[in-house]
Amino acid sequence: MCEDAFLSGLHPRMLLFSEDKKDDVYSFLEKNALELTEDTEILELSETLFARICSTIHPQGIAMVVDEPQYSGAFPFIGEKSRYIVLESLRDPGNMGTIIRMADAFAYQAVIMTADSVDPYNEKVLRSSMGSCFHIPIIILPTIDEIILQFKSLDVQLVASHLHGTLLPDVQFHGAMALFIGNEAHGLTESCSSQCDILVKIPMKGKAESLNAASAASILGYLLASD
Repeated sequence: MCEDAFLSGLHPRMLLFSEDKKDDVYSFLEKNALELTEDTEILELSETLFARICSTIHPQGIAMVVDEPQYSGAFPFIGEKSRYIVLESLRDPGNMGTIIRMADAFAYQAVIMTADSVDPYNEKVLRSSMGSCFHIPIIILPTIDEIILQFKSLDVQLVASHLHGTLLPDVQFHGAMALFIGNEAHGLTESCSSQCDILVKIPMKGKAESLNAASAASILGYLLASD
């Protein structure tokens, strides 16, 4: 994950490593022609001390402190092929990280979420995203209405995952699209779903009532990306 952050252009404020990883750190920097500036604090720690500052049971021996990537202004837009995932009040870190990773894998333009969602740079989100959090813009806006307003100005089709939606085989998509995924327990709010252009649901022949947010997002995300 530290390598992903480095290669994605994030500059470390602090670089920490256990003494047995020193050669690995400098070898990586040299191999990728990366340089640390004078304002980067470098701390070489004993293996015991490094383990004490980490929350994982078996840390890999390298850690970084970086500023969160900041994105502001208009959503990144490339025309009718633009794809977005929108998360309304998503609370589970594992779901969040998995969805960010999905959006990165299928070349979505951005992951956009309401401010009451789980922090996308939460430690568990970072781990489950497997570095994808550094590859794709993650944009946070205060309300779902503000997000929808920006999409309306770009003429982006709004597609909502909804239990009362139309079955996928009966839906036709076109142009730029944003896929809306709601809260794990309550789904999308009525305010959000009522403003979307299409409500869709995934056909399920088994006995499960529904899929979790990350599973539904991954299935729909792949289909929309392939459209």
